[in-house]
Amino acid sequence: MDTQQNTALTRALAEVPGPLPARGVIHVVIPHTDRFTVVGNHLAQHPGLSTAAVGFAVRIQSLPQGTEIGVKALAARFPEGEKLIASALRELEDIGYLQRARIRLPDGRIVTRTVFCNQPAALLRPRKAAPHQPATWQAPSPAPPADRHPSPVPAPAPAPMPQPVPTLPLPPEPVPALAPTLQPAQVLAAAPQPEPAPAPAPELLPPLATTPECAPAPPPQQSAAPLFVPLVPPPTAPKPPPRPLPQPCELTPELHRAATALLADLRRHSPEFTLTKDDIQQLAPAVAAWLEREARPDTIRHVLTNDPPQPLRHPAKLLRHRLTVLLPPPLPGAHDLAVPVRRVTVTPFQTCDGCERAFRSPMPGRCRDCRTDHAQAAA
Repeated sequence: MDTQQNTALTRALAEVPGPLPARGVIHVVIPHTDRFTVVGNHLAQHPGLSTAAVGFAVRIQSLPQGTEIGVKALAARFPEGEKLIASALRELEDIGYLQRARIRLPDGRIVTRTVFCNQPAALLRPRKAAPHQPATWQAPSPAPPADRHPSPVPAPAPAPMPQPVPTLPLPPEPVPALAPTLQPAQVLAAAPQPEPAPAPAPELLPPLATTPECAPAPPPQQSAAPLFVPLVPPPTAPKPPPRPLPQPCELTPELHRAATALLADLRRHSPEFTLTKDDIQQLAPAVAAWLEREARPDTIRHVLTNDPPQPLRHPAKLLRHRLTVLLPPPLPGAHDLAVPVRRVTVTPFQTCDGCERAFRSPMPGRCRDCRTDHAQAAA
């Protein structure tokens, strides 16, 4: 009697269709009716995202539109720290689920706009253009006042898809200064007169509701929608071209022999650095550049073979990288290491032309007292 039985779980397991697995997780799926968020398996089982990034992606999807999802806002809402949240957001941004862009508002302020896409891979695929439906044009109804005219004007053969002509004309509506041009009898009567007919008269006939010409031309056929331009950047930025191997100023036979011997001797100290003959010939100029800069062979060997990755699949590529990136600068000369001497300018002694006393001055002349007495005597 002390062990409590969960009858609800037992009943739920009995309702699971099919035989239950002998091991592993058993899913009891109860459909949601409210307060749920749809999450794709491409996110829940993404191999390149950490569990924290997947969790924050689910939490961000469950938030309503307009909710702040910055690092500080999420740290105030959830128990995780700011460093973990910032790392998770960077992972989502690298994959493409999260985008952050700085935009300028009309008032001049710069803000950060954050966009979350639940399927970034779908943005990279072109969208299918909607099938274009031909536009069907109907003649305007005689109800609006703009289509009310005294009488219909006879028209040529009807165009395709005309609407039926109303049998009863609408009551006339006075049109100032333009009504006489709409009557065909008046136009024929005005022909014998010397006055020429006004030019805009033929232009006013198309608005009649009873003629097919009154309908404006159908809109032009829209071209197929262009392919969708993806807004999500590629997951990885393009890699820069590899740096060239260092070359010595002068590859003498002695330097080449010492470099090839050092590379061939690496397998004696580290068996995983067994190189082929072609690899030794390609890497020998770089080792010669190190020897030319007076690097000791033991130092070069230690730099090249220290702490290699495990397992080491491409020793030649690792040596090429280390020879290029870790190249030391040339040793300074004796004149480069000499401490510069500070020169002190000494003002020489001069003999006064008036009193024969010695005083310091860059130029010969009189001393200060003689210059003062001379100035007072001149005044």
